[in-house]
Amino acid sequence: MNLQRVSIFFFLVLSIAFVGCDAQNPFDTGPVYDVAGNLERDSLLIVDYLDTADIDSLYRIHDPSGVVIIVQEEGTASRPNGGNVIYTNYTGSLMSDGSVFDTNIENVARDNNIYVETRNYNIFSFQLGSGNVIQGWDIAFRRLRSGAKAKLIIPSPYAYRDSETNEKIPANSILIFDVEFKGMD
Repeated sequence: MNLQRVSIFFFLVLSIAFVGCDAQNPFDTGPVYDVAGNLERDSLLIVDYLDTADIDSLYRIHDPSGVVIIVQEEGTASRPNGGNVIYTNYTGSLMSDGSVFDTNIENVARDNNIYVETRNYNIFSFQLGSGNVIQGWDIAFRRLRSGAKAKLIIPSPYAYRDSETNEKIPANSILIFDVEFKGMD
């Protein structure tokens, strides 16, 4: 009877090991994204950028996440909470070379050769904390008052990480957004 239990146990261990080595294992999603390593790299690049960039500001917020919020014009209303709908104008660019990759402002899109005729260039809205925007926006907008104008510096782990789905944004890019927080519901 003891030998039978040992045999069953041995069979189960071998079965688990065999399934774990299956090349078609649906749980094998490839290498894990190195959040800590990329944040460390990005933080050094952001410090260098801030040392040399000529940016007018009232004050800077260095969020513990690594996101930097440079407030250029203070808002007069309250700060949003999760679930609030945020209304904003924005222009996104790469920190590495300043190239604009996205905006909701038509003349900025035209000036940077990214205008799309079928796109709607109205005030952009999103629900804070809903996951509809990059995580860096959720972090940064919680720190702004409605009515503020700011520059958001978003490390790659809180932006698009190592994604290569947008040809205008290389993998592991640090992003800068010039935002005008128009209001909230």
